[in-house]
Parts: sequence; C-alpha cells; structure tokens
Amino acid sequence: MTSATTPILVAIAALYNVVVFGVYAFDKAAARNGDWRVRESTLLWLAVLGGGIGAILGQRVLRHKTRKPPFHVVLPALFVLQMFLGLTILLAPETALAAIRAGVQALAGR
Repeated sequence: MTSATTPILVAIAALYNVVVFGVYAFDKAAARNGDWRVRESTLLWLAVLGGGIGAILGQRVLRHKTRKPPFHVVLPALFVLQMFLGLTILLAPETALAAIRAGVQALAGR
C-alpha cells in the first residue's frame, strides 16, 4: 500500500461507517414510529463488514440495541478488532499483507 492510497482507504472506511451509523439511526426512528425495521442480522453484518465504528457509535449515541445480547457483546469486540486491524494496516502495511497472504494460503491448504 502506498502513501497515496492511505487517505483514500481511510476516507472510504469513514464514509462506510457514516452510512452504517445512518442505518442505525433509520432503524431507531422506525422503532419509535412503529414502521418497517432493519433486520438485526443486517445491522450486525454491516458492522462485521467494516462498519464496527459506525455501529458502536450508533448504539451508544442513539441508545439503540443496547440490551440485545448479540449487540452488546459483538459490537464492542468488532470495534476493538477493526481498530487493531486498521492501525496495523496503516502503521505496518507489509506485515499486514504478509499475514493476509499467510492466512489465505492456510485456508487454501498450501
């Protein structure tokens, strides 16, 4: 990863997390109004796929899904994991790339 791509990747990740926060806000408003809701599995998958920061901010700021076990257990764990991975990729991209390659090779059985 070059230094030129780093700001682009950070911007994409930030935008995605803003979108995830927006989905949590939409679902919170729908819950208040008795409208159509976003599936819990969708909310969790948005977090798993890189939106852990937006999801945990949505949970904390909006006080949404704070009592549901999957959310109060999974979201903090995802947040910590994604922050660790993000910092590793930003600060040691070659090490991160080597780890990803090793993981892919292990999964492929090589």
